[in-house]
Amino acid sequence: MKRIAVLLSLSLSLLGGCASVQPPAAPPPLFADARFAPPSDKIGADDLFTLSPAMRAYLDSAAFTRQLRQQGQRHGLVNALYSKTDLKLEYESSRTRTAAETFADRSGNCLSLVIMTAAFAKELGMPVRFRSVDVDSTWSRTAGLYMASAHVNISLGSRRESGLRSTDQDDMLLVDFIPQDEAARIRARELDEQDIVALYLNNRAAEMLVQERLDDAYWWARAAVAQRPGMVPALNTLAVIYQRHGDLALAEQTFRAALEREPENMTVMRNLQPVLATLGKQQEAQALAQRIASIEPFPPYYHFDKGMVALREGDYGKARELLEREVRRAPYNDEFRFWLGVAHLRLGDLKHAREQIAKAVDTSTRQETRQVYSAKLAHLRRVGAATGTMIR
Repeated sequence: MKRIAVLLSLSLSLLGGCASVQPPAAPPPLFADARFAPPSDKIGADDLFTLSPAMRAYLDSAAFTRQLRQQGQRHGLVNALYSKTDLKLEYESSRTRTAAETFADRSGNCLSLVIMTAAFAKELGMPVRFRSVDVDSTWSRTAGLYMASAHVNISLGSRRESGLRSTDQDDMLLVDFIPQDEAARIRARELDEQDIVALYLNNRAAEMLVQERLDDAYWWARAAVAQRPGMVPALNTLAVIYQRHGDLALAEQTFRAALEREPENMTVMRNLQPVLATLGKQQEAQALAQRIASIEPFPPYYHFDKGMVALREGDYGKARELLEREVRRAPYNDEFRFWLGVAHLRLGDLKHAREQIAKAVDTSTRQETRQVYSAKLAHLRRVGAATGTMIR
């Protein structure tokens, strides 16, 4: 399977993120509108932070007003949005939503949740700050695309009084699923609202790619690049679209534009290498492959793929060892956890099979996969009950 990586602004924490955001620059001559059909839906983010009538009704409700009065604006808002007893929001990563869509569906991925939080906070007059957090990217794989998920969080300030606004980060309430003391220690860079808009547009492009809707993917990616011409994830996504569309010269040009901004970006280098080979630039492709191997000899999913081969061949001990190696470097990947549980199951170790599949349920970001894992876990519980083995 051809390895194509797309940088996606999702993460396993509360709020979605990005990998690298550059200052605005002149738009590169990288667009090829005539090669793509018109989009099937509206493209853009004009209503990204717009409150729906239902959201305004929620803000005006007696219960919400009472919570703000009792807990203060910032803590009251966060507790109202993310408590298990009020809105009951669920993390669901299959689609990036606007603020209104997230509220209506009571679910969303990381970026959707930060957008909705910001929309409510701004309506209440609170200053908001978006930050890109320096944590290791998490990888997932869908429809032959490798998705690198990064992380951002959001800080809420006190409501502006008399035109004054604190500029001290210590005066801001940090909202993050990472424990507060840990999140505060991690290095972060401040983003502006236009960066968040570009990340949303890039996410939508990646989601269209997964659905193989290349024309729509192009227009979303084009909008992301136009919004932030120096954003490497958006350039990478646009180049992947050209690659899948068969426009290899444009793909090469766009990947190179991304590398001009981040010469050591492994995602872009891995994507560019097969394009160069297909274009007949064998010497350059080989040199790039050697450079990639020297920097990262074991790419994402390397041990997992070998572990799956071992599982199919019945070498369950080897499969367990390989899958454990992948889990150690990507502990929040539910797919790795699930198949490690299957390897334990094949070895007759019900206890560790149950533990790993339970962790897969906990770390899964998609409702349909959670249902599959939960069904398998329920089966293990029944087996444990039948054999007298304690399976929680």
